[in-house]
Amino acid sequence: MDLPYESEGEGARAGAGAGAGEGAAPALSERELAVLAVERQGWAGPGAKERAIREQLGISPTRYYQLLNALLDDERALVQDPVTVNRLRRVREGLRGRR
Repeated sequence: MDLPYESEGEGARAGAGAGAGEGAAPALSERELAVLAVERQGWAGPGAKERAIREQLGISPTRYYQLLNALLDDERALVQDPVTVNRLRRVREGLRGRR
């Protein structure tokens, strides 16, 4: 799945909720869904994952982790992929506890 994403802005979200009922939260964007999909995969090592981030999403690993961290606080992501989001929330909380 090649999804070239150059920038994240208001325009990227403008059509995300098209067709959703009034008052309903807009659906996750294609980029957000792609970030969750990358995170669901198993990786042989950090180099493979970072290469896939660049190739599949067209963004830097730093930007990827910024987007991923924001998704962990987004209830829409929890509804979309509760297993992945809850797992990553536990990992994040464990890391915060060690600091």
